[in-house]
Amino acid sequence: QVQLVESGGGLVQAGGSLRLSCAASGSIFRISAMDWYRQAPGKERELVASTSSVGIRNVADSVKGRFTISRDNAKNTGYLQMNSLKPEDTAVYYCNLRTSSRSYWGQGTQVTVSS
Repeated sequence: QVQLVESGGGLVQAGGSLRLSCAASGSIFRISAMDWYRQAPGKERELVASTSSVGIRNVADSVKGRFTISRDNAKNTGYLQMNSLKPEDTAVYYCNLRTSSRSYWGQGTQVTVSS
């Protein structure tokens, strides 16, 4: 059973930065793709950033130039560095680990950006 634990969320002023972490148990991290999603109140969950198992990265247009996804396979941990945060970035952020046959979700971490 794979468990994902997110951390690093919190309250920050607009323009500030946060780094989210997603720590995975088990041994599949290095062969899995990893995504970060977010869900704001009353909105659908949206994909923010992805990294393949070999480190190919993509980020959503809404966060391009501000957010960076990365991973450390030796630590079974993924990261989302968020800079120049805006109030519209306020949401619960979730990490997702996926292989060709399975998908695992973390419990989410709240990010609140005040204006």
